[in-house]
Amino acid sequence: MILDTRPKVSVHVAQTNETFLCANDESLLQGMLRLGRKSIPVGCVNGGCGVCKVHVLEGQCRPLGPISRAHVSAAEEADGLTLACRVAPVTAIELKVVGKFEKPFSKGFAFTVNP
Repeated sequence: MILDTRPKVSVHVAQTNETFLCANDESLLQGMLRLGRKSIPVGCVNGGCGVCKVHVLEGQCRPLGPISRAHVSAAEEADGLTLACRVAPVTAIELKVVGKFEKPFSKGFAFTVNP
């Protein structure tokens, strides 16, 4: 087994009160998935679907590529909204999953929550 010695920072998800360590060269979503966590909804993992949209409440992230304006407007991005699959942490992060925090899947079947 190879020891992962990359520098890591803490990522805290407000709704679940879950904290995990994410390397500063991987996306927030990759860091979560590497550890088998499920606190951020997962979709396509490459910025195309917008499922992993989060609001960074504290800390700094850096872009890993362009963020689709279909899912995050320039104004939203300036306000701290982003896609967890398209940013890497620079400092410790406190984030909130956007919208009502509901698990997107239940027993393997997608479902919709009516407001």
